[in-house]
Amino acid sequence: MRYEHLTRSRLFRVGTAVVAAGLLALAAAGCGLAGGSGDDRTITVIATDTPPYHGPLDLAAKKLEAEGWKLDVTYVIDIVQPNHVVSAGEIDFNFFQHGAYLQTFNRDNGTNVVPLFYVVGSPAGVYSTRHESLDQLPDGARIALPVDPANNGRALHLLAEAGQLQLRPGVQVVSTSQQDITANPRNFQFVEVDQQTLTQTLPDVDAGFLFSRQAIEMKLDPVGDALLREQDTDAIPYRIVVAGRPDEVGSEKARALQAALQSPEVADFFTNFYGDWAPLPWGEDPQQQVGQWWQAS
Repeated sequence: MRYEHLTRSRLFRVGTAVVAAGLLALAAAGCGLAGGSGDDRTITVIATDTPPYHGPLDLAAKKLEAEGWKLDVTYVIDIVQPNHVVSAGEIDFNFFQHGAYLQTFNRDNGTNVVPLFYVVGSPAGVYSTRHESLDQLPDGARIALPVDPANNGRALHLLAEAGQLQLRPGVQVVSTSQQDITANPRNFQFVEVDQQTLTQTLPDVDAGFLFSRQAIEMKLDPVGDALLREQDTDAIPYRIVVAGRPDEVGSEKARALQAALQSPEVADFFTNFYGDWAPLPWGEDPQQQVGQWWQAS
């Protein structure tokens, strides 16, 4: 398996010309993004460079190799490149994002990438290294939120459900922002940061949103240490997907990769990593649940 590490873009929204220029530069530098998989038995994937992505792909590579496939993985810490290179046909699949982020990215960037199958549910929460309960948060508490639109409103909805805020009636979680707050009686102050820096930011604020994998990276219990936490049934838009171009729906490569990533070995990995709560919605089809992710306004 090939491992490559590329520089993270610090911007969520970048111009198409800038991204294109960056990809050309990477290809010229020999980073191997261009060209996709020239071999029909090679599956190329671009994935997030963190343990809950490495582990499943390592296990999948062994299973695929036994079946005559080669899994070729590029690891990045960038949330912009993976959809662009898949949409452009330079890599077969990506494995780094949830459904809501994918839909929002397609809308905002003109890419055409679709969810192929679920890998793992990803309930998130609000955590604190300073306070042990929601009641302990002071009035005027500073709370960190991810700046990208697909995740920006998740903590706001959790706070609203806990009676700490009021939001505009009917606003969907995947499109909620601070502009939808209609009442903030405790005068919470929200600090928006790149989602990749949430763990670095948390010690400097009163509380902050974290993905479960980030809570684990900080040695927090993703369930027991959360001040507020999503339930899996409320987090369908945030299930992690493998995504590809529309012509990959049902393809031999997609089916082979799905079988490898939805194997008992991968299930054991997620149980060991996340604990018994890790949702594995493998019997559900994201193609049929797009309407539960968001509705374009």
